Amino acid sequence: MAKFCPFFSSSEGNSSYIECREGAILVDAGVSFKKLLAAARAVGGLERVRAVAITHTHNDHTVGLHPLLAKLKIPVIATEQTASVLAQENKFLPDTKVIIANEDKQDVFGIEIKSFSTSHDAEGSCGYSFYLPEGKKISVCTDLGVVTDSVRAAIEKSDLLLFESNHDIEMLKKGPYPPHLKVRILSDNGHISNNACSAELGSLLQKGTTRFILGHLSQHNNIPMLAKKTAEAALIDIGAENEKDYKLSIAAPFGNGVSII
Repeated sequence: MAKFCPFFSSSEGNSSYIECREGAILVDAGVSFKKLLAAARAVGGLERVRAVAITHTHNDHTVGLHPLLAKLKIPVIATEQTASVLAQENKFLPDTKVIIANEDKQDVFGIEIKSFSTSHDAEGSCGYSFYLPEGKKISVCTDLGVVTDSVRAAIEKSDLLLFESNHDIEMLKKGPYPPHLKVRILSDNGHISNNACSAELGSLLQKGTTRFILGHLSQHNNIPMLAKKTAEAALIDIGAENEKDYKLSIAAPFGNGVSII
């Protein structure tokens, strides 16, 4: 059985865990190694982790990368642009092996991995799809200002999808953030809203995705129940019912349960 657990999911830090019979892969390391170890108790520790895939260079996805590599001595998966920036920022060890991610499937310790470009304000930003030996596909897609056709093609037919539902537009507009930050978040290189996320779910369900985890919720500009209700309302429009036709959950900032698929 495959396991998926979003250890952390917020603007404060992000890291997810994917496990199959061949081993496990982390996606991002946006918290301290101590926090990662604590979160990993939910899956029995980090002993099975074979590599870490980095989506982009922002600190809430990479701040714990250097200490993680010092402890586990595992390779890093990243796009060429992301890897170049991480090297310049000294987030690798001298002997760190880097696997350059691209849109072709690559076998990494028995798991096939494909990256896909995301529209975000970090050079080389990407999401990932993981094709597990059990025949399951898990995709991680957060930190994108707009959902492009290439993103749609990459994440469709995923058995489980971690998908960004960052903010409620009205909460953001009326909230405490300074104007320049609001403009950034609302731009095509920022983050997608509950409405933008929900607009994609019906088509994804119809193409075979039945497990949705909404992630990277803003702690200032969103409410988990609001994100969930917005998503469920969009799926009701196509006659789908939560816990019957699909399963939908919200990734908390820390301490999420394990999904088994």
